[in-house]
Amino acid sequence: MGSRKWSWTSALIGAASATAAAGILAAKPRDPAFQLISISLTSFTLHFPVLDADLILTVHVTNPNIVPIEYGPSTMSIFYDGSLLGTAKLEAGSQAAKSCQVLQLPARLDGIELAHHASHFFADVAQREMVLDAAVEINGIAKILRWAHRFRVIVDSRVTVDPVFLDVIDQDNRSVIQLT
Repeated sequence: MGSRKWSWTSALIGAASATAAAGILAAKPRDPAFQLISISLTSFTLHFPVLDADLILTVHVTNPNIVPIEYGPSTMSIFYDGSLLGTAKLEAGSQAAKSCQVLQLPARLDGIELAHHASHFFADVAQREMVLDAAVEINGIAKILRWAHRFRVIVDSRVTVDPVFLDVIDQDNRSVIQLT
């Protein structure tokens, strides 16, 4: 076998390739994490014979990615017993790379829709556990230098709350990020 000469050019190309590969692996988008911290009742609105409830959902959001993101406004749908019970508003905003933040989402629950599920609701109140499902799709942009990459995050949550004190008992949050 013949011997090969070592060259600085080959070494630099190899080092640049390894650095680029490591950068691509590190830049692979990771799913953000969401956790409902608390639910606060802010007011009731009477629509005779039922009451609508206004709430504040406090949500902890983690961006595990190495780039900051900007996202547009969105509406979270809240379901009870398979029916749309209400919505929560997410305002447009941004989040720094590798950071956490707490968001306050105003929500409204429809008393008429809850009245349609009165027997199930009263059974949940009696056992002090109510299961709510929530879904939201968030569209945004992740910027890396001059390139802007559009993304969509789809979040599905199942939250068990105490319907008397509005304490969060348990939750399962799943998010998936898609590059668009």
